[in-house]
Amino acid sequence: MSADTKKSAFPLLPVGLLLLAMLSIQSGASLAKTLFPVIGAPGVTGLRLLLAAIILFIIFKPWRLKFRRNSLVPLLTYGLSLGTMNYLFYLSLERIPLGIAVALEFTGPLAVAMFSSRRPIDFLWIAFVIIGLLFLLPIGDDINTLDPIGALYALGAGVCWGIYIIFGQRAGAGYGTATVAIGSFISAVIFFPIGLMQTGFDIMFNPEILPIALAVAILSTAIPYTLEMIALTRLPARTFGTLMSLEPCMGAFIGIIFLQEHLTLTQWLALLCIVCASIGSTSTARPKTKIEEVS
Repeated sequence: MSADTKKSAFPLLPVGLLLLAMLSIQSGASLAKTLFPVIGAPGVTGLRLLLAAIILFIIFKPWRLKFRRNSLVPLLTYGLSLGTMNYLFYLSLERIPLGIAVALEFTGPLAVAMFSSRRPIDFLWIAFVIIGLLFLLPIGDDINTLDPIGALYALGAGVCWGIYIIFGQRAGAGYGTATVAIGSFISAVIFFPIGLMQTGFDIMFNPEILPIALAVAILSTAIPYTLEMIALTRLPARTFGTLMSLEPCMGAFIGIIFLQEHLTLTQWLALLCIVCASIGSTSTARPKTKIEEVS
C-alpha cells in the first residue's frame, strides 16, 4: 500500500489525537479564564507561553536541530502568530463566552480553506459563515448583546490562526514536532515581557497561581499543539479540517460545563452555521489540497 493510500484512509490514532487536542485546549481555556481576575489576560498569556516553552524544550530538545536560513522566516512568523493568537484570544475571553470566542476565532482557518478555491460551491460555504457572523456579531439593534471589542479580539485571533496554519505547515516540513517548541519559545520571548510588565513579578509568580498556570500551559499548549502537529502531518486536509470543525461546539460545551456560560438559541444557530460551513468546505475540497506528510 502506498503512502498516499495509507494517508487517505481514516487512521484512528491521529484522529483520536486531534480530538484529544481539541478537548485539551478548550479545557485549558476554561481554566485560564478563572485566572483572569487575578493576573489578567496578558499575565495568563505570558505565563502560559513561558511554562509551555520550557516543557516543550525539555521534551523535544530543539537546540539539537540544524537550522537553515530559508526556514527562519516561516519559524518566526509561526511563533509570532502563535503568541498573538493566544494573546488576542484570551483578551476576547475576558469579554465574551468561550463558545462564541472559539466560533469567531474559527473563521480564520475557515477563510484559509475557502479562499484557496474559487468554485461556485465555495460561495455557499461563505454564505453560511456570513449568516453565522450576522447571528453572532453585535450589529444594529443587537449591539448590547455581545461585547464588540471582545468580538474583534476573537476575529483578530482567527486571522492569526490562519497564519499559524499556513506557516506551521511550512516550518513543520523542516523540523517536525520540534517546531512547536521553537514557536512557543519565540512567542514567549515576545509576550512574556508584555504580561510581566502589565501584571508584576510578585503577582505573576505567586505560589498559589503557578500550579494552575502550569496546568493551563500543559492543557492549552504543550499537549494540544504537539498533538495537532502530529495529526497535521498524518491526516489528509479534508479529514483534518472536518474534525477541526467540531471545535466551536466543543468550546461551547466546555463553557457550559465549567464556566456556566449558557448560549442563546440564536448563538447556537450561529455556531451551527459556522460548523456546517467548515464541514462543507473541507468535504468538497479538491484532493490536491491534502497536507503533505513531513515525517
